[in-house]
Amino acid sequence: MSDEFAEHEGLPDAPPAAPEDWQARAMAAEQAMEALRREHAERLRRAELRIEAVKAGMIDLDGLRLIDPAAMVPAAEGVAPDAAALMVQLRRDKPWLFGASSSSSTASVPRADPPRARHATELSEAEWRAARAELLRRAGG
Repeated sequence: MSDEFAEHEGLPDAPPAAPEDWQARAMAAEQAMEALRREHAERLRRAELRIEAVKAGMIDLDGLRLIDPAAMVPAAEGVAPDAAALMVQLRRDKPWLFGASSSSSTASVPRADPPRARHATELSEAEWRAARAELLRRAGG
């Protein structure tokens, strides 16, 4: 016999798995999957609440711990609760958790793409002459 199998000499072959054994393993696997599903759903709910809290202007995200856990029950199977409605209710019940409201309109978020410089070929002759004169004036020439 070769040396690589020497350590396994004298060991009995593994007995065939009993029907109860695979059933027990299958049940354990299903329980583990269900635990992972619950953990994933809970993480999803917390992430959605954090996003809505930031949008609502919450000063400190530790204030999310003040939300009643009964209110965070999923609306339907696998669907997270309405986080925006929870933030509205929390803002009404505990306004000190949020920044000061302004009666003026809120500033809009700037566009994601940066402003693009116009090329000389896109300018009319009058625009090109004005831009050239401005450039020469700034250059001091």
